[in-house]
Amino acid sequence: MSRLLVRLPLAFIVLAAAAAFLFAAPPSRADDYPSRPVKIIVPFGAGGPTDVYTRDIGEELRKALHQPFVMENRPGAGTTIGTELVAHAAPDGYTLLMASSTQTVNETLYENKPYSLLRDLVPVAPLMENDMVLVVHPSVPAKNLAEFLALARAKPGTINFGSSGPGSNYHMAAELLKSMTGIDIVHVPYKGSTGMRTDILSGQIQMLFDSIPTMAPMVKAHMVRALGTSGLKRSPILPDVPTIAEAGVPGFQFSQWNGFMVPKGTPQPIIDTLSRTITAILSRPDIKASWQAQGATPMVMTQPQFAAFMQAQVDKWAKVIKANHIALIH
Repeated sequence: MSRLLVRLPLAFIVLAAAAAFLFAAPPSRADDYPSRPVKIIVPFGAGGPTDVYTRDIGEELRKALHQPFVMENRPGAGTTIGTELVAHAAPDGYTLLMASSTQTVNETLYENKPYSLLRDLVPVAPLMENDMVLVVHPSVPAKNLAEFLALARAKPGTINFGSSGPGSNYHMAAELLKSMTGIDIVHVPYKGSTGMRTDILSGQIQMLFDSIPTMAPMVKAHMVRALGTSGLKRSPILPDVPTIAEAGVPGFQFSQWNGFMVPKGTPQPIIDTLSRTITAILSRPDIKASWQAQGATPMVMTQPQFAAFMQAQVDKWAKVIKANHIALIH
């Protein structure tokens, strides 16, 4: 009996110590992350610049963190399908979202989304930004931007422009051009960027904005005609194409950017690991030189800076949409 009384407290001590260890252990630890493949949801159609740079950063993350980072395209509804998927995913760091200015536009453009961007997701780190090019099908009788604007004014409502969906970068760049020039051109939204590119080449639509890296080969092959680029200075990839500001619309500037988000509730150590690793990769001179040669500039910000940047983007586009009476989509 005395032996049992001695042993019971010792057993309880061992069990209590084990339980304390288990309950004290954090649910997710940065030094254990990632322990399996990570999925990157890209809410755009395949074939655009986002694919290229997401694959590049995914490979670099694999090298740095020793697990695959696998890209999965989930286009549709102006990026809301892919964004919703991540907003409702487990907050464990294994499902990442490739966000862009499109999602910050959608905060105002789509009133009844099944998520709120900065309530249900957390900004982690930016990726890159790049300028766009305004192109027309060769059948359009305009050799430069001034002639195009004159044509659009002479024949309002007859020129169709494509985009990868309402609120996309390509849509909003054209809306900005409309608002700054007063032209009347017709929006033709697609479910992703692949359809708009197919139709500009076939002449089903007459005009679109697209990323410079994607469109440059088609411009050089004379499959489309470039009328202007959207940045503050000329693109090194298309040095003979003037900026839209140079070509007759002073003050015009539009760049598209991308960055990573995760579901709200993702442990901060995991967010910090991702942010720190992505920032280190994008700060490398070889990455910067390689991407700039392709027309993209790596964006480097801390996690709080990127969160503030995204909030400012949401606020900016809310003002643009309301000021220009761009129709809300229900």
